[in-house]
Amino acid sequence: MSLFRGVIAVLALLVAVVLQVSLFPHLTWRGVVPDLALLVVVAAALTRGPQYAAVLGFAAGLLLDLAPPADHYVGRWALALVIVGHVAGRMRMPGQGGQGAQPSASMVVAAVAACSFLGNSVFALGGLILQDPAVPVAEMLEVILVALVWDVLLTPFIVPPLMYLFRRLEPARSAYA
Repeated sequence: MSLFRGVIAVLALLVAVVLQVSLFPHLTWRGVVPDLALLVVVAAALTRGPQYAAVLGFAAGLLLDLAPPADHYVGRWALALVIVGHVAGRMRMPGQGGQGAQPSASMVVAAVAACSFLGNSVFALGGLILQDPAVPVAEMLEVILVALVWDVLLTPFIVPPLMYLFRRLEPARSAYA
């Protein structure tokens, strides 16, 4: 990964986390904000693969864990987004020459929905295991489903432009590689 590509990925992640913790708390639906960092990780995973997205997911999760007003143990979002990055990267379709083929719009939405459910479920289960529930157990399923709807609704505005950006930053590969 070149320095430029890394800087662009970190900038996309920082913008997503800042918007998620500063702007979107004013636009909550049933007290739930969309997971913009998760959308960045899924876009990276569908473009670059599981290893890149897992590393980006760890950074995104750590930022979310440390950004105020974090009311949970550090590491819960990091674990959830590492898993999301790896799983979403595995959904990437292999293509010619080692590069992934472009996923269809329905596949992108399905990947976001599955990863939103997975990421929020891992975060919630982590809270149960650590006895640190940010949300009571009775409300967890509702929060997970509202977050899923938020993420799917914002997918067309965030994921395709980021996938285009990540694809443009990927170096051209030789046909003989």
